[in-house]
Amino acid sequence: MARKYRKRSKAKTGGWASVLVVIVLVIWNMFSGDNSENAGKKLVDNLTGQSAVTNTINKASVAQKAYGGLSKSDYDKLSKLNFKSGGQAYIVVNHDKSTLIKNAWKVNRVIYSNLDSLNRTSRSNTGFLEKRNVANDSLRVRQFVEPTAWHYNRRNGTQIYNRGHLIAYSVSAGIDQNGNYNPHNQSGDQNNPKNLFTQSAFSNQRIQTIFESKVRKALRQNKKVIYQATPIFRGNELMARGINLQAISTDGGLDFNVYLFNVQPGYVFNYNNGRASIDRQMRVNE
Repeated sequence: MARKYRKRSKAKTGGWASVLVVIVLVIWNMFSGDNSENAGKKLVDNLTGQSAVTNTINKASVAQKAYGGLSKSDYDKLSKLNFKSGGQAYIVVNHDKSTLIKNAWKVNRVIYSNLDSLNRTSRSNTGFLEKRNVANDSLRVRQFVEPTAWHYNRRNGTQIYNRGHLIAYSVSAGIDQNGNYNPHNQSGDQNNPKNLFTQSAFSNQRIQTIFESKVRKALRQNKKVIYQATPIFRGNELMARGINLQAISTDGGLDFNVYLFNVQPGYVFNYNNGRASIDRQMRVNE
């Protein structure tokens, strides 16, 4: 009888030990993991080529969205980056890997976020794009929307300001201002307040176009692409400090994640109101 009693005691003790291990693992997962759709994946930030940056993102966590993107805390970290003369015009985020979910591509459309309480485009616009969205440049019209911190270019003919499109005109043919595809609308997105922010001419024409051309190339190859653009504002400033661009194709062939500084060689901006001042010492490394 004693021998049988000892066997039951060991089995009972082992059962309680197993239950305790399970409880510990559950609690550990609750407090140590990423609770996003990609829970458990540690996405380490890689800010290469920007030696002047003093604030870095230790990990890029995926936002709680059906299609991914960065978390609010990571956008906040980007907003605290200070550009210093001689630095790189852009830096890569998350080892240049998108945090978008490629399987989220379902319908050809653009999700335009509403303006915030300061009338800024401070939230992400996300396009689910395909080949028919490559636009015809001949259908462009005059721009008249004035985003926050907008100023007209009156610096001896030097262009400082651009109306920066979050989702580029060149990849949004057929998309109406509600974000739906309309075959009768042959032009790309133009005078849409939800898709414009005050951007430096340098950032728009020399840097952002690099990544927009990658998206266009993938679309022309008949790839389906998710493309997301998020202007990054610091506090209540009316001019964005920069813009986060991400894209991924459903076949994984296109994949990037970058942050562009909203800067202009030879000038410095007051980001509270967008006013520019001449500073010949301001250099931007492309």
